[in-house]
Amino acid sequence: MNIFRRIYAPEYLIGKHHTEDSIPDSKTVYGSAFRMAWPAITESFLVAMVGLADTAMVSRLGATAISAVGITAQPKMLILCFFMALNIAVTAIVARRKGEGNREAARRTLVQGIMITAVLMLITITLALLFSRELMLFAGAQATGPDAYIDEADLYFRIIVYFLPFNILSLLLTAAQRGAGNTRISMYTNMTANIVNVIFNYVLINGKLGFPAMGVKGAAIATGIGCVVGFIIAVISVLSPASFVSLSLKVSWRPDLAILRQFFKIGGAAMVEQVFLRIGFFTYVKIVASLGTVDYATHQICMQMLSLSFNFGDGIAIASTSLVGQSLGAKKPQLALIYGKACQRLSLVAAAIIMIAFTAFGRPIMWIFTNDPQIIEGGLKLFLIAAISAPFQVSQVVYNGSLRGSGDTKFVAFTSFLSVGVLRPILSYALVYPLAFGLMGAWYGLLIDQLIRFLCSFFRFSGGKWMKIKI
Repeated sequence: MNIFRRIYAPEYLIGKHHTEDSIPDSKTVYGSAFRMAWPAITESFLVAMVGLADTAMVSRLGATAISAVGITAQPKMLILCFFMALNIAVTAIVARRKGEGNREAARRTLVQGIMITAVLMLITITLALLFSRELMLFAGAQATGPDAYIDEADLYFRIIVYFLPFNILSLLLTAAQRGAGNTRISMYTNMTANIVNVIFNYVLINGKLGFPAMGVKGAAIATGIGCVVGFIIAVISVLSPASFVSLSLKVSWRPDLAILRQFFKIGGAAMVEQVFLRIGFFTYVKIVASLGTVDYATHQICMQMLSLSFNFGDGIAIASTSLVGQSLGAKKPQLALIYGKACQRLSLVAAAIIMIAFTAFGRPIMWIFTNDPQIIEGGLKLFLIAAISAPFQVSQVVYNGSLRGSGDTKFVAFTSFLSVGVLRPILSYALVYPLAFGLMGAWYGLLIDQLIRFLCSFFRFSGGKWMKIKI
């Protein structure tokens, strides 16, 4: 028991940064962290499960359908990266204002975020629709031969893009709510949207309840309907007077240069991070897609499962971002340190569960998606790599969430550029082709990337410089 106390007890978490200030007990620290984390964890888990359900339903249409839907993921994320960067800034700033008790400033932050989002949406959505097919080709979609799926991919992507404004605005509103500590709203929003998505998947993909069987097109429409439902719930949440970031007709919609500068300071670095993440992931997927339809289908199924560990980590990181930001806003840097480390310790529990699932139940998991023996056997090998990477993945996600909450987005951007934007594609290409490891080589590159990001985030967070950043 002593070793667990040394790993988890607050007095050990604070380490060399301890002063005469009182340290909250374990019940207080982990109780606060868990209350804020569990809705985000539940949300992220459900998002991952719906993604798995999506893949499982589409997989019954064949390997080309899996590939067609899967290849659209990175182009979609490339569009969203601009808005994700803005949302990081919104969450961090609102968390500081929450810690200061400045409700009006938090509201103004959300309003400015909505204004910027509207302009960015007009540009990005227009470009995405104009160059939809070119994006699919660039992502690596096969356009010729018996396994070609470019037409299905293009159709799916176009439909998704039409619904993206609802998704983007919903993400912004829930980002502000998270900064204020209200992680339940985001959970309810995504949970409801995803349930709607699964229901309409069932109805539209294979043609149920009198609807025609639409296949991949039906999956896209179902996702879009889910986005609309999520948007409606998110809007209702910020119209409530009880919300810390509530909006009303009395709120000023004039540009606020001070807040816009804060967006640029925090969101600019986050934008660099997101862009390099997308470029790195885009290149990585292109390398894997070039291996052929079967290998890419195997990769897509296993990446959906690996997203479980990411989503667990991401859910805890949301709590970490908010708790760290609020603690620094309240002028309590030591408490921010304790919360950051406590959230990382919680993430290790999630990693242990994921590791057991990947190693002990790999074959039954693969049976959910396919009965193709080639895909199943290839997937079992990838699960072993996924199990090894899980602790590093969830830890770096949480540490980076804490750094974002403090406003230290430049460092996170730099490590993302180095590891995801440069090293992962280069290592993966070398392992896939010159060293001839094939699909396994791409996943070895993923493992090395996760390890590097973990080490960078661990040493940065442990150094404590982030505690002195002002927003």
